[in-house]
Amino acid sequence: MPDKPVLFKITNLKQYFPLKKKGLYVKANDGITIDIYDGETLGLVGESGCGKSTMGRTLLKLYNATDGKIMYNGRSILDVVPAYAYKTVHGLKAAKARMLQLQAELEKAENNVSSHGYLAEDAKETPERFKAMAELADARKAAYDATFDVTSIVGGLITQTDLDPVITAYVALLDEAKERKRLRDKRRAQKLEYDDTMHRAGLKSGGGKRLEGKAAGIEETIRELDRKILESDEKLRAAMLRIDQLRAPHLNEPLFQEYDRDRDTSVDLARLSYDEMRRLRVDMQLIFQDPYSSLDSRMTIGQIIGEGLLAHKRFKRNDDRMKAKVLKTMEDCGLAPYFLHRYPHQFSGGQRQRIGIARALSLSPKFVVCDEAVSALDVSIQSQIINLLQELKDRENLTYLFITHDLAVVKYISDRVAVMYLGVIVELSKTSEIFACPMHPYTEALLSAIPTADENEARELVVLEGDIPSPVSPPPGCKFHTRCKYATDICKHVIPELEEIVPGHFVACHHRLSTSCELDYLASREEETAS
Repeated sequence: MPDKPVLFKITNLKQYFPLKKKGLYVKANDGITIDIYDGETLGLVGESGCGKSTMGRTLLKLYNATDGKIMYNGRSILDVVPAYAYKTVHGLKAAKARMLQLQAELEKAENNVSSHGYLAEDAKETPERFKAMAELADARKAAYDATFDVTSIVGGLITQTDLDPVITAYVALLDEAKERKRLRDKRRAQKLEYDDTMHRAGLKSGGGKRLEGKAAGIEETIRELDRKILESDEKLRAAMLRIDQLRAPHLNEPLFQEYDRDRDTSVDLARLSYDEMRRLRVDMQLIFQDPYSSLDSRMTIGQIIGEGLLAHKRFKRNDDRMKAKVLKTMEDCGLAPYFLHRYPHQFSGGQRQRIGIARALSLSPKFVVCDEAVSALDVSIQSQIINLLQELKDRENLTYLFITHDLAVVKYISDRVAVMYLGVIVELSKTSEIFACPMHPYTEALLSAIPTADENEARELVVLEGDIPSPVSPPPGCKFHTRCKYATDICKHVIPELEEIVPGHFVACHHRLSTSCELDYLASREEETAS
């Protein structure tokens, strides 16, 4: 979906869970790289235990990522001003030295692979060459990481000989952004207090003059804060101008062309502290799999849906405006207003799932993880919930990560599908292409297992031999090679990279399946070349 902006840019995401035995880990997510576009529904499918739910919860930072980057473009780094930004800027010189060192190692690894022959025939394939290719992949990743950490904040200014002016300019920028954020947070709190005071003044008698006087004082404080915010905005623009002046002589350098377009527009969620991440919770919500255990049986439906509004200080308790907001959210999710004071045990499974959806949407988020959101429901209720999710997505411009093992559901609701196996993405494409032209043997096997009454859509059943390997000690090379009928020696030694075979269709396989989609694309390219 290149016509839409990227909301999440996920790079080499790893989530390992330690076991009691020292040195052993469950590698639930093991190097996931994927983009999630604004306003899309990305379906995430795979067998149970492949790491789908772990990925969704790691994106929301309910789990702290073991490694990797989760760049979120819904907020500017100057809005959040995370502590890691200061640390990165102060580490510019060390990062530059590390980058140069890794680039030298990268060149050495390339020469090592080249000495074994990139185009060697099968008879010449050796374990030494496979090892060299693995070293090359590691060196590329390390060089990318060393560069990305800094250039995601300062762009190509890392290439400057004298980095002291760059460090000074960026510290000044971050300091001013932090001050502006402090002022805006204070103004937001004062506005909440002002609205509450005026609301109470309209409801109570006898204390009207005292309340009006209090409201007038808060109003004056807000005007003073507005003035200071304008002054801070001017200082922030001056700090950004200083950085632009430093950038001007270096605009044509490759690092600027590759990274600078994203400068100051994204935040790495994986590096945020608890308090910093809490401020972004309003943007990202979760719909749980189990509509029974995910609702507090001691709270009414109104309390459950309004809990987030209170936690993030959108309203004060017992505010009639909050009740109106809760009722509006219930209406949007197909819940009758007289349900407000009922408890979860008084509802059916489908109604409980609607309550879970209403709770997630009450804060007007940008991104929602739907974690097996319909798997516990009857088929007739599933269709109602899916239609509701689709309607809310279109109305609110939501972005969904839709996690499921039901490919029939994915086909209906998703714009793109990512297929996961043992913690890694093995295929990614538009939904229509995944179902029409699967290129990975694992995807082929999953699709062949879908029951259908239409003879034209029936596929020959592909039986996967053997058991799923343990995520504690996954096989080397391609993780699927132990169950793949196309596997060769290279599959046992070299991890396949997720490569774009045709526009928008990515596959991680040394022996991908030839499909009509790929053949049609190659034919069209040949026609363009000939013309």
